[in-house]
Amino acid sequence: MQRIFLKKGREAPVLRGHPWIFSGAIEKVEGDDEDVGVADIFDSQKNWIARGLSNVKSQIRVRVVTWKKESIDRAFFSRRLSQALSPRERYLSATTNAYRLINGEGDFLPGLIVDRYDDFLVCQFFTAGMEMFKADIVNALNDLVDVKGISERSEGKVRVEEGLEPAIGGLAGETPPETISIVENGRKFLVDVKRGQKTGFFLDQRDNRAFLLTLARDRRILNCFSYSGAFSVYGFEGGAKSVITLDSSRPALELAEQNLALNGFDSAEGELLKGDAFTYLKESDLNFDLIVLDPPSLAPRRSDINAATGAYKFLNLHALKRLDPGGILLTFSCSQHLTADLFQKVVFGAAVDAGRKVTILRKLGHSIDHPVSLHHPEGDYLKGLALRVLD
Repeated sequence: MQRIFLKKGREAPVLRGHPWIFSGAIEKVEGDDEDVGVADIFDSQKNWIARGLSNVKSQIRVRVVTWKKESIDRAFFSRRLSQALSPRERYLSATTNAYRLINGEGDFLPGLIVDRYDDFLVCQFFTAGMEMFKADIVNALNDLVDVKGISERSEGKVRVEEGLEPAIGGLAGETPPETISIVENGRKFLVDVKRGQKTGFFLDQRDNRAFLLTLARDRRILNCFSYSGAFSVYGFEGGAKSVITLDSSRPALELAEQNLALNGFDSAEGELLKGDAFTYLKESDLNFDLIVLDPPSLAPRRSDINAATGAYKFLNLHALKRLDPGGILLTFSCSQHLTADLFQKVVFGAAVDAGRKVTILRKLGHSIDHPVSLHHPEGDYLKGLALRVLD
């Protein structure tokens, strides 16, 4: 086991519960010279303070998993997984068969995501430390959750930064079908867990979709960055007069078409439109009563923040211009590096430049199965505002 000693004064965040230790905070390393492994963390006075998973190739050198002197093994992961499963099953299993089981740092398992879609689990092992314990984690999941199969969609920039290749495919049991049928608050959706975005569905927007249901009656809705059309389904369910479902991906729109038909809205007043939301909002001559803006992350790196704020301002400015008086904008950012405060300031600037007076009806975020550690505010990635245009 590695012994990692921190520079003087750099132990404070760890003692307060933050799970990340950057390479610049480390004074010296003793013991095991493996690139990836379990590491004990000490302060500059050689006092033991935590235990984590170390990766010499990552800028985040250690991700702390415990502040106790306990073994990191299958039994450890079984305990942590069990702690995370309990509230999901208690609060969500009666209303949906699709929810997040493990949310990384929010469940004190940094680098691990596990989503449930009916009888299948889809995992994402983002870090080398979690990759090292993949077999233990899969075996523990098999013991704890009654499912037909477990697969993974471990890919993306975090794995690249960790020195890992993408890993996609089956881990245990049956291979998932091309699409999995799920139920959410009485609505049905088809999920493509093999090729869809993230693990196949945006589970974090569940509560915000339910909120849209209460706003939709008799409204003309524009759903931008619609992906597989979940907001559109809820809009029609809520009594919308019409819904335009806009996305740049043809496969996403084909899935949206299936989801609308699955819920009986294939002949409802609306349109499935392939196009770029930036261009559509700027050039369209149509006005709406409600617009949903849920773009992909526009700031995947901290260095992207300046460019992202400009893009968010553009989207929100032109969306506000397209709303009739009394219209509502549900606007989101899933960019981790863009704080909620900065996002609100960007939207405020868009309102000023659009010449609209706007009130905040509600601040929006992710649903209960996406907990955020109080010690790791960076995990609060999804920011949303429900806005009403006064005039």
